[in-house]
Amino acid sequence: MFQAIPAPKGDPILSLITAYNQDPRTSKIDLGIGVYKDDHGITPVMEAVTLAEQKLLQANGSKSYQGLTGDEQFNESIANLLLSGTKALECSATLQTPGASGALRMLADLIAVTAPNATVWISNPSYVNHRPIMEKAGLAVREYTYLDPQTKAVDEEAMLAQIAQLGANDVVLLHGCCHNPSGADMSFAAWQKIAELANNNGFLPFIDIAYQGLGDGLEEDAKGLQYIANNVEEFVISTSCSKNFGLYRERTGAAIIVSQSKTAAMNSRGKMCELARGSYSMPPAHGAAIVDTILRDDQLNQIWRNELTAMNVRVNGLRSALVEEFRAATQSNRFDYFGAHKGMFSLTGISDEHIAQLKDQFGIYIVGGGRINVAGLNSSQVKPLVAAFVTIGA
Repeated sequence: MFQAIPAPKGDPILSLITAYNQDPRTSKIDLGIGVYKDDHGITPVMEAVTLAEQKLLQANGSKSYQGLTGDEQFNESIANLLLSGTKALECSATLQTPGASGALRMLADLIAVTAPNATVWISNPSYVNHRPIMEKAGLAVREYTYLDPQTKAVDEEAMLAQIAQLGANDVVLLHGCCHNPSGADMSFAAWQKIAELANNNGFLPFIDIAYQGLGDGLEEDAKGLQYIANNVEEFVISTSCSKNFGLYRERTGAAIIVSQSKTAAMNSRGKMCELARGSYSMPPAHGAAIVDTILRDDQLNQIWRNELTAMNVRVNGLRSALVEEFRAATQSNRFDYFGAHKGMFSLTGISDEHIAQLKDQFGIYIVGGGRINVAGLNSSQVKPLVAAFVTIGA
């Protein structure tokens, strides 16, 4: 049965991890996989998470099944984190999922069964999982203009002109903040215009927010999403707790549906439960319990917010250091985009040849396309990174 299956293509990011781990050089730098690291190169367990786990252990809860919807207290807490204070909260329904990728797939499956001829529009460039997840659900996928490759900023005029042509059979997938892979976020004015276009043209906004708190702060990073929530009757959200809670391996996420009524949203969630039953059935419990514990406990919530702020300050400090070092090394401002970008990533746009040179000559590992995980740097690596870029003429 299986003999005809060809050798699999290696995942470009996971393959990079393997190559990095096998590299004996002590000066090597991993800027590929999208995880936050501290200045010692460690992806830490947050203090709030450790304290929440201790609290859960003391409670000695059951390990029984939770059900298809997951942890309902978590569902309430994560919806409040994103939608509190908006009119959308009362017309929403939340489904816990195995990470944000699970949320993306559940929402894609829901769209596919309710609007099988829909086209999902993703940004160019976009998160590497967006296209395959939507296509595996059977949906057509097309791209809208997003990043200006010269300025490394969002080409909002071209983006909005293209989105203005879309209609009721279209879904527009938007990055809530800290755009992956580019790091370039659209302005609040662009969010306002997209809300206006959604109301006028009838397309469905689909907001993927995986990095809330790692750009300008928890509230500021959700500003565009919350504008949509207050001004558009129907939209969907996928959200992740991997980055801002450091729960990468716990696979904790959620799919949120906002519709014209609570009944419609709950019916849609019920359909997603049917779809989930045909694949993973129910999501893992531990990560959701941690998040819910943190969000419901005032002391743990404050500890978590302080830690998240510290992470944010550190990443933004690395961005400032890169700008300063590049300016000194090149006598130009062409790398100033590092300071303008938000979140963990920046898309440099360097060639595959330059990427290979960085790996071979300097032990610097970057994914294809030139996305750099700024959050993977430590302060001692800024100068060597800039020097390597200058040496190869990137």
